[in-house]
Amino acid sequence: MARVSQEHLDARRRQILDGAARCFARNGFHATSMQDVFTEVGLSAGAVYRYFNGKEALIAAIAQEAFGGIRAAFEDASRMVPPPMPDVLLGGVLRMFLEQRIPGADQRAFPRLIIQVWTETLRDEQLSATLAAGYQGMRAAWSELVEAYRKNGLLRADVPADHVARTLIAVAQGFIAQQALFGDVAVEVLEDGLRGLMSMETQSAS
Repeated sequence: MARVSQEHLDARRRQILDGAARCFARNGFHATSMQDVFTEVGLSAGAVYRYFNGKEALIAAIAQEAFGGIRAAFEDASRMVPPPMPDVLLGGVLRMFLEQRIPGADQRAFPRLIIQVWTETLRDEQLSATLAAGYQGMRAAWSELVEAYRKNGLLRADVPADHVARTLIAVAQGFIAQQALFGDVAVEVLEDGLRGLMSMETQSAS
């Protein structure tokens, strides 16, 4: 029997993840059965279970991919000299995020899927641990970026780096939530809003 190539295995895994993501984004995690996934991807139960043992494993893999990509973008930015400003960085990362279209689904599908991942962490300890690890990784990457801002004289030093990191992550999370719920928030709106906030100056007391 001929050996199956790694390329074939990777393509099959991708096919299953994309099909599951379409199902979850369309009908929700709990309303989607594994049979729905089998039908969506056109594979037998045995073929799917070879890669994933259930819905929890599928959504955990989707979460790891999504947050891994965002974290890598932040880490790359922290190594740039000078580092990109928050409006440029968040705008770029969120554009990359929105470009992660689920094949066969509309633009709002991926943000809706991420909201479902967040919701599932409230009841699934394993998924919660996966998300927590991704969040901690993003906080660390942003903290490194804050330190890069300081080294380049772009940011004052009296606010803890982690506080700035968590605030900027919250901005990104809020944008994703707005995209999922309303679908009318262009990345340019976020960039303009951040530039406006960044232009504010503290008035000295007279």
